[in-house]
Amino acid sequence: MHAVLITLLVIVSIALIIVVLLQSSKSAGLSGAISGGAEQLFGKQKARGLDLILHRITVVLSALFFVLTISLAYIL
Repeated sequence: MHAVLITLLVIVSIALIIVVLLQSSKSAGLSGAISGGAEQLFGKQKARGLDLILHRITVVLSALFFVLTISLAYIL
């Protein structure tokens, strides 16, 4: 059971890293962080297409990561 959880955790971790790296950047650099950060945060820009799919996969993988990590800590 311990080896299975560790293997699943490694697979989910690698998949999470890959999915996060595939997502497009949502920041405009340092100037966007200083001047227009609030505009982007509260704006009505919604993710569509591939960005939406990658965002949902990221949420699912991160939740799975936390569940696996907590269950592995509980078993140990």
